[in-house]
Amino acid sequence: MSSGQVKGGITVEDEEIIRLYWNRSEDAVTATSEKYGAYCTAIALRIVGLLQDAEECVSDTWMRAWNAIPPERPSRLRLWLGRITRNLSVDRLKGLRAQKRGGGQGELLLSELEQCIPAASHVESEADDAELTRLLNDFLRAQRPEHRAAFILRYYYAEPVAAVAKKLSMNENTTATVLFRMRKALRSYLEREGVSV
Repeated sequence: MSSGQVKGGITVEDEEIIRLYWNRSEDAVTATSEKYGAYCTAIALRIVGLLQDAEECVSDTWMRAWNAIPPERPSRLRLWLGRITRNLSVDRLKGLRAQKRGGGQGELLLSELEQCIPAASHVESEADDAELTRLLNDFLRAQRPEHRAAFILRYYYAEPVAAVAKKLSMNENTTATVLFRMRKALRSYLEREGVSV
């Protein structure tokens, strides 16, 4: 099995990186940065808009990974790191917004999502966060594949609407309309499920 092959949902190379974390080897951070640095930087940069802020978010991601593994053992390292980077970047953007600076895609993303996703302060526990994640996944599974892909590209990967439209071979106005309707439908769905937005 080569280093890039998948074994039980995780690549052998990722298993080795996780083993380095568990052994408390500083090589873990180096290996993580080499394999996922560009990926995490791209996510952070689309949200915060400034390379220096994006690099700080990625650096914080490595620190978060170091502190979390062990005891955590991510089943999909790439997605796990991407989620940490995205969350740290959104937090950083909120701080920048409070200081009246910033401006990348994240500023726009926050304003688009604030009407349909509860604020972090409303999610009081990991159980609430897990339930919100489950509901969001259920909502997305019920959508048409191209609409689901548009939503994920826009709100998970922080892609600009024009880039989402191009990747999905859709008209930009159509893409914007699809995303607007999905946000509206998501809000209604969450409210029906008892989540206050």
